[in-house]
Amino acid sequence: MGARVRELGPELVGFAAAGVCAYAVDLGLFVWLRGPVGLDPLSAKALSFVAGCSVAYVGNALGTYRKRTNGVSRLRQYGVFFAVNAAGALVQLMCLAVSHYVLGLTSPRADTVSGAGVGMVLATVVRFWGTRTLAFGARPSVGPAGERPAAARPVEPVDQGRLRSWTG
Repeated sequence: MGARVRELGPELVGFAAAGVCAYAVDLGLFVWLRGPVGLDPLSAKALSFVAGCSVAYVGNALGTYRKRTNGVSRLRQYGVFFAVNAAGALVQLMCLAVSHYVLGLTSPRADTVSGAGVGMVLATVVRFWGTRTLAFGARPSVGPAGERPAAARPVEPVDQGRLRSWTG
């Protein structure tokens, strides 16, 4: 188990760093949209959620998982990443709903513990798993015949020594 944790260490740190930046953008934008801009809470949260997801995607795509590719376009990859993050948000909402409406724990403290505590931990597990396996899941580096699949081959130089664009 120690070797597995050491192997996941840099990935976890990178994922957490991207997540902290995304959370800061989400929170800061939400507060700004609710305060000075005066948007309603659901519109402000929807916009801040999309912005936070975008920051997390860029941090993971260009940082944590920059060396992993699954042979799909960045747009499709972002769509899968966004869906994984939406699933994480639903996990948080479900934790809050069960605590508040099923268990009857209706105090502000109980809502905070269930939504921002337990819900955030469970949602982070869902997001980490989904990000590494669905959004940035790499194909095996060696195929059955000993050759590398197209997605695992190095990018070959194109005209005049320039590399292809990261956008596809």
